[in-house]
Amino acid sequence: MSLPLLLEHLKKTAALGQVSGLISWDQETMMPQKGATQRAEQTGVMAALGHQLSSDPRIPDWIDAIDQSEISEFDKINIKEAKRSYDHATKVPEELAQTIAKASAEGQMIWAKAREASDFTMFAPALEKLVDLKRQEAQCLSDGQTNAYDALLDQFEPGAKTETLLPLLESLREPLVSLREAIAEKPKPKAFEGIYISNQQLALTTKLAEQLGYDFEAGRIDISTHPFSSGGGGDSRITTRIDESDPLNCLYSTAHEVGHALYAQGAPDPFLPAAQYCSMGIHESQSRFWENQIARSRPFAEWLYPEMKSHFPDMNIASPEEFYRAVNKVETGFIRTEADEVHYNLHVLLRFELERELVAGSLEVKDLEAEWNKRFKQYFGLEVKDVKLGVLQDVHWSVGLFGYFPTYSLGNIYSACLDKAMRKDMPNRDTKIAKGETAETLNWLRTKIHEKGKLLSAENLIQSATGEAPSAQPLIDYLNIKYSELYGL
Repeated sequence: MSLPLLLEHLKKTAALGQVSGLISWDQETMMPQKGATQRAEQTGVMAALGHQLSSDPRIPDWIDAIDQSEISEFDKINIKEAKRSYDHATKVPEELAQTIAKASAEGQMIWAKAREASDFTMFAPALEKLVDLKRQEAQCLSDGQTNAYDALLDQFEPGAKTETLLPLLESLREPLVSLREAIAEKPKPKAFEGIYISNQQLALTTKLAEQLGYDFEAGRIDISTHPFSSGGGGDSRITTRIDESDPLNCLYSTAHEVGHALYAQGAPDPFLPAAQYCSMGIHESQSRFWENQIARSRPFAEWLYPEMKSHFPDMNIASPEEFYRAVNKVETGFIRTEADEVHYNLHVLLRFELERELVAGSLEVKDLEAEWNKRFKQYFGLEVKDVKLGVLQDVHWSVGLFGYFPTYSLGNIYSACLDKAMRKDMPNRDTKIAKGETAETLNWLRTKIHEKGKLLSAENLIQSATGEAPSAQPLIDYLNIKYSELYGL
């Protein structure tokens, strides 16, 4: 009887986590400003309750009483994840977990106000508190035996270590910089001009989401400062953002978040841990695949351009080919989420550097803005004159997500590996994508990735799906081929 008791407990824990996710979603999309203090208290209480469930002393007894020779691989993973969660919860004191959750809710709201005011000093005290709390958490999790940053990284990318991840991500730098420099000498494609009315953007992006396979009976689209995906199963929500001078921001933010939501909607069970995503790198591979390999592809431009033209008949882009070139324009800019594929991972590398130093204590929050600006100038050749184009542009640190940023680049690496394998399995993919037919592409990902849950580690999942160990080479090849053709290199 121990296994049913454990599984029921895991479902209860997951359900509470989903409720916590809902109040976070509400905070970003619908909560009135005066609810901020109450929401921080609510978030802290939910974190404390979640900690109590995860550290329940009955868990190890239930696990010890289970004969694992008689259960499925799926339930073996559930047991493994229960051990992992219990280990985390018993190492981190409940008071610290509650304080981190409350500080994260408060930090997010302070960050939003500081960003609006373009004033880092408004946010610095909250960030100092969060950095200190995350250092404490990292020390609890690492027991002083491992790199403190790795303890935080492990929460998003289980088993990943800086010593192996850093050279993998750094291997992208030289090829990307070389490609960027070669493109800089070439003429730029036409840019979008004019005003793109908000409600028309939302109508178009809703159609885009539906075309990519997003189930609106199991989700919804809302507007937020920083786009995100939330929930899973029958309640997988996404947000996007709208800039009336830049329709691509909304379109490709939506495509990105739809990729996350498709993964969440495809999970084989909404509660049990074995059915959930195996790592954030894999999760980001889904969002980046749909955003880049599909939505920014030449075939998809054949479908998307007429839709764009029907919503914005005065658009200055004259053909699907011109549209394809415009949405793949390579240009050095400040904002990670708006960066082209050539620059994107360079933005991630900057954040990966800085957050490792913050956690290690070799960089303090009081020096963060100046250090960001100095390194941005060094890596990108641009001077940051507005902090919301610099260190205040991302929400992640304000909610304590230290260790998350490198998963974006892992997602790009994995998505290129998947794209390479999918093209072998589906030689007619481009023909279908040009007609807006994405079901076969989604089904391939459902079978190879979504339905596998946590049965395999991230590396083994990519190996299983593609027949090859993951590496950065498919991404480098994909970018060189695509942009050499686009810019005549």
